[in-house]
Amino acid sequence: MLNFGISSEQSSSLAVSSQPIMPPRTIRPIAVYALNGLAVWQSQLLALDSVRGYLLRLDAASDNTIVLNAHSTEPFVDATSLAIWGETIWFTQENNVYFCGFHDLTPQLFVSLPYAADGVGVWESTIYVTCQKSGYIFIYERSTKRKITQFPLLGVGTANLTVRDEELWVCDRIEQTVYCLDRATGELQFSILTPFESPTGLAFLPDPTTGQQTLYVSYASEEAYIRDNPNADPSHELTFRDRTFVHPLYFHNDSKGRYALSNGYLVEMSYAEELLPLDEVDLENLEWRIALPTETDRQKVKHVEAIGVPFTEEIQEGQKVAVFKFDSLKPNERNIFGWKALLEVRGIKYQLKPDDIDQVSELSPEFRARYLIDDDELAMDTPVIQAAAREAIGTETNLLRKILKIRNFVYDRLSYGIKPHIDPPDVVLERGIGSCGEYVGLLLALSRLNGIACRTVGRYKCPPYPERQRIPLEPDYNHVWIEFYVPGFGWLPMESNPDDIVERGPYPTRFFMGLPWFHAEIGKGITFESLRSGGVPVGDLFDLSIGDLAINHIRFTILEELPPI
Repeated sequence: MLNFGISSEQSSSLAVSSQPIMPPRTIRPIAVYALNGLAVWQSQLLALDSVRGYLLRLDAASDNTIVLNAHSTEPFVDATSLAIWGETIWFTQENNVYFCGFHDLTPQLFVSLPYAADGVGVWESTIYVTCQKSGYIFIYERSTKRKITQFPLLGVGTANLTVRDEELWVCDRIEQTVYCLDRATGELQFSILTPFESPTGLAFLPDPTTGQQTLYVSYASEEAYIRDNPNADPSHELTFRDRTFVHPLYFHNDSKGRYALSNGYLVEMSYAEELLPLDEVDLENLEWRIALPTETDRQKVKHVEAIGVPFTEEIQEGQKVAVFKFDSLKPNERNIFGWKALLEVRGIKYQLKPDDIDQVSELSPEFRARYLIDDDELAMDTPVIQAAAREAIGTETNLLRKILKIRNFVYDRLSYGIKPHIDPPDVVLERGIGSCGEYVGLLLALSRLNGIACRTVGRYKCPPYPERQRIPLEPDYNHVWIEFYVPGFGWLPMESNPDDIVERGPYPTRFFMGLPWFHAEIGKGITFESLRSGGVPVGDLFDLSIGDLAINHIRFTILEELPPI
């Protein structure tokens, strides 16, 4: 039999690394198209490029990329995972699970599934295989190929996995989530959001000197970019290119707080108004209020300072607000004013389960009066919204299941679209298309009619490009989502529309009780920006909006990635 395996030189380079130990960093392999699987062998990080069929050794310190199967790439083309135990390589391809040795890369069939086998993990004599189509992790005994048992998959996307001691670690490509499961029972221990989309593989790489393990996750997707084509007129055209890399996933599971934090970034955010009235105005004793960033489990406010004009800080319903005061606003007056904040932001996923809150206490009279009412043109008294509220939950009584059913009901009936203004929920429901603010209005109306206290949260998202550090980034739109209240626990986040990604479901739950690092939480449950003249809302005095007076300017600058907690 021909030996298509690793040369003695390559084998030696795997066993001994002369590279100095470096802090974890992003690994960007050279000439690689789509990484779909990570594994560790002899303290080296190995990966699989499913486009070229390369089995790769990745140098975490230098991005050096070595093809280990230079004479046997074809068997690994379109493979979707990689696992290693001892001297045996395991991978999946279409419906099949294969294995081979390092010095003979001829694949041998282990087992075939009725549907696509997405991921494989190995621990001693036990083989774990994920199958999104069936919705399970199948567990096999190696020597007999007998299926021992199966665990349900938690997400809706294709999943890969690795095994560490008594834990199964599963990454879901659509959910942008890594789940830590009990290896014996499949029970969820906690889950964490990944800082990038499309995770495709994961592995724990130990430090040879300290033994400390770093969880690395591979990502593979496409990104749009502007190409300069000299043969076209105009020469600039939109096209796509492969984007794949490996990044350390930091996490901290706070079992007492019932949440897990993941990678974070130090971000500078500024919000400024450029005073530029459309018409001549003359306002006396003007008070311009702009909400400030909020301290939360995932967001820490390190510093806030004024832009252009000083402000005083006030507390409004528990939220910090910057108050700018002008003796008068005269025709043709120009000015710039606002705030700049230094924020630590991280991904967060709360770990509350329906069984944890089968019995919840009643809402206090204060909460009922504040968070169960129609206080923002929610059309809660219209027959169409009241009927929708009943249909959305059916006979469900558990609070968590009720709010999730309401979310899915809204997703079933709306598609996302941008509009210049926000219509009330009854109009939006009949139209079937809504912006993030209109999703929020419908979610609020249906939730409050079903006795679930909830409030609007926002206000902006940092463009999610953490590799573009110290470069000013400007979001295209503002953004809002909601928080719902669980008596005895507190407020939990739920995104408005980003999880509505497939017609009629199933919908991911990545941002149900979770937020990614790039959300900026500002002014929970209060108006983001308001004007008063002589103590009276300007809207009560004139047919005038903030947009008639000023243009807002929003800027984010990602300064650096935060170290692990």
